[in-house]
Amino acid sequence: MNKIASLITSFFTVYLMNERGLSTNTIKSYRDTFVLYFRFLERKKNIKFNKIDISIFSYENILNFLDYLEADLQCSVNTRNQRLAALKSFSSYAIRKYPEYINDFNQILSIKVKKTDTKTFPYLTVSGIKLLLSAPNIYSNTGLRDMAILSLMYESGCRVQELIDLRVNDIFFQNTDVVRLHGKGNKIRLVPISNNCSSIIKKYIHSKRIEDGSYLFTNHSKKQFTRAGISYLLNKYVEIAKKQDPTLFPVKVHPHVLRHSKAMHLLENGVNLIYIRDFLGHESVTTTEIYAKCNPELKRKYLSQNSKLIEEDLIEYSQNEKDELLDWLRHNI
Repeated sequence: MNKIASLITSFFTVYLMNERGLSTNTIKSYRDTFVLYFRFLERKKNIKFNKIDISIFSYENILNFLDYLEADLQCSVNTRNQRLAALKSFSSYAIRKYPEYINDFNQILSIKVKKTDTKTFPYLTVSGIKLLLSAPNIYSNTGLRDMAILSLMYESGCRVQELIDLRVNDIFFQNTDVVRLHGKGNKIRLVPISNNCSSIIKKYIHSKRIEDGSYLFTNHSKKQFTRAGISYLLNKYVEIAKKQDPTLFPVKVHPHVLRHSKAMHLLENGVNLIYIRDFLGHESVTTTEIYAKCNPELKRKYLSQNSKLIEEDLIEYSQNEKDELLDWLRHNI
């Protein structure tokens, strides 16, 4: 194995997995970037994968690759920027391992991300969520399972991977019912769920006689759900709900739309951005702020309170404040 091949291998198996502790899906996204890049080199530059050396990571090649993503593959600017981020991460790692390559990789690090329009998130209104959750037939085994899935996705604001990784012992039925989510970077957070949601999950677990340690949700083959499987399930009920009132579904509904919807509904109910940051598992409140800017009224409120929010972000809030949030969410959401 030559030096550059060895570098790529250690980037994935040592740096991303162990040192940075990135999630499996993030690592897969980085992997896909390299697959696309090598495919581009072969098709557009006539460079075979078995002949790679440091020269393939040139400033010109990377720029051409980014143009190829947008022009040939019709990728969005956001996707283009994500691919660039993966290549920049590799470049930083390469410089650290082999300082003699600093000039080559510094040029890649100098490539700027493309600016995009103000980011907005598709989300459903409360009425849209209610109609969607009324679609499954809870008197059938499959319908009860699907109702549990949709309810938990919305109530917890979880990511799809967090949902399909759930096991029975990640649900805690107590004074305040909570779900334990395993988020990005193997970070764990406890999120409260309502009595209605926990009641559906209890009924589902009892009817299926699911044992502790088993996956909470499985498909018809009794195997762990895939991301595509959850998307298919959601789309099935969106189409059913649409027939009753298509105006409540003006956007394409994918699983993350339920997460966006939960965040927007929390904001609309006056929940502090700092709390929503922890609820969603964001590392920084900056990510959460985007939700406030999606709604003109919320944006005005956010801008008027911005200086206060920045101060709050620098202060560690107490366990008592966290407990108050759990209690508020349980009784109001």
